[in-house]
Amino acid sequence: MAAEQDPEALAAARPLLTDLYQATMALGYWNAGRAREQAEFELFFRGCPFGGAFALAAGLRDCVRFLRAFRLQDADVQFLASVLPPDTDPAFFEHLRALDCSDVTVRALPEGSLAFPGVPLLQVCGPLLVVQLLETPLLCLVSYASLIATNASRLRLIAGPKKRLLEMGLRRAQGPDGGLTASTYSYLGGFDGSSNVLAGQLRGVPLAGTLAHSFITSFLGTEVPPDPMLAPAASQGPRVDLAACAEAWLDRVCAHLGLGVQEPHRGERAAFVAYALAFPRAFQGLLDTYSVQRSGLPNFLAVALALGELGYRAVGVRLDSGDLLQQAQEIRRVFRSISAQFQMPWLESVSITVSNNIDEEELTRLAQELVSVGGQPRMKLTEDPEKQTLPGSKAAFRLLGADGSPLLDLLQLAEEAPPRAGQELRVWPRGAQGACRVRPAHVEPLLRLWVQQGQLCEPLPSLAESRAFAQLSLSRLSPEHKQLQQPAPYRVALSDKLQALVARLRAGGSS
Repeated sequence: MAAEQDPEALAAARPLLTDLYQATMALGYWNAGRAREQAEFELFFRGCPFGGAFALAAGLRDCVRFLRAFRLQDADVQFLASVLPPDTDPAFFEHLRALDCSDVTVRALPEGSLAFPGVPLLQVCGPLLVVQLLETPLLCLVSYASLIATNASRLRLIAGPKKRLLEMGLRRAQGPDGGLTASTYSYLGGFDGSSNVLAGQLRGVPLAGTLAHSFITSFLGTEVPPDPMLAPAASQGPRVDLAACAEAWLDRVCAHLGLGVQEPHRGERAAFVAYALAFPRAFQGLLDTYSVQRSGLPNFLAVALALGELGYRAVGVRLDSGDLLQQAQEIRRVFRSISAQFQMPWLESVSITVSNNIDEEELTRLAQELVSVGGQPRMKLTEDPEKQTLPGSKAAFRLLGADGSPLLDLLQLAEEAPPRAGQELRVWPRGAQGACRVRPAHVEPLLRLWVQQGQLCEPLPSLAESRAFAQLSLSRLSPEHKQLQQPAPYRVALSDKLQALVARLRAGGSS
């Protein structure tokens, strides 16, 4: 199966991104004559992350790309030969060289779907040896992406729909692949953009970024810009020396704020001027390199007001340390005061961005104040009910109320007729003592066919489309399930037939 010729193919995982035991089991299947036996595995989770009641499904696009590119190269096979027993049948390695995913079928939740414990995110069907080798990499691709998307969605719920959330964690990410994944799926989960340029190039994630402290500290204040002149935004009128204009404004700003004109750091001001000359229509100030109140804020205001005289509008400031909430409130107060004093009404709405390890607790504190931020069913039996698997090939449906809100997810055997809207159903909620009845107003099939016999069945949604779908899905979820602390569990139930099969296998002790 040929890989897509697209820039993202460069980011596809390699076939040996797997556990050694997958290769040893593959050899075991080969020796037992079971390599081509049809098999199916499901990827699901047992508990929602972060103590919540939901997760977002993500990573499908990466999985499809991996499957379409899957082919063991000579170097891969040679390495496996070096770690498997030396008397391994050479025909096994020839079989590995010929492997691809042309006989593999994949059903999955669309990216951005709500996902709940026990409901498959992904079903993979194909030759036993092949799907065994696929298990670990697919788990890796889906699990981390879904974790990141879920975390981002929780932060979006805290911030609300209007505040701007940006991901800037690349420098602290778990390696290049982890950084690209985090940037990509933070966006899918509800963030507005990322500082990661590669995520913009490969995945289309909107890019955002300003400047770092190192840029500001590199200026001493003695530098002379090669060309300090800036033309008005309307391109009419004479060019103006921006540095000189900022110095004039600094006198007025410091007088209003009760500061000495020598207090704001000269190097910081020179850095702001240099940045404003390069980006007059997108000027932003990082305020906490020295002192926010005595240096960063007055220097920013001096340059922003100088730009304002020429018809440009500064777009924002950023805080990266200290008590972010207290500082943001004081900055907003100063913006309003300066706006009124100098008749610059646009200054009141300049955005305030905060950064520096913003977690759920800190964002909750900030949110209200800031404007930017093989054909036989098998079942694993264990004394731990949480680790028991459900047998057989399954279908999954979401039962919805009349208002479109999810009531519960229903798991049933694939051979069963799908539930119908308006039909009364007897179902068995997992973790409950008995059955209950439900009559859905609407029914949604959850697992869509994406790959059949190695061929893509329909175009995958774009990342932006999956992001929009995630927000729509969350908007339909009941508030009691969206609570970040002690949410009400969402119900996942079994059909009568699946429940009976589970009971029979438990009674018979199958494993």
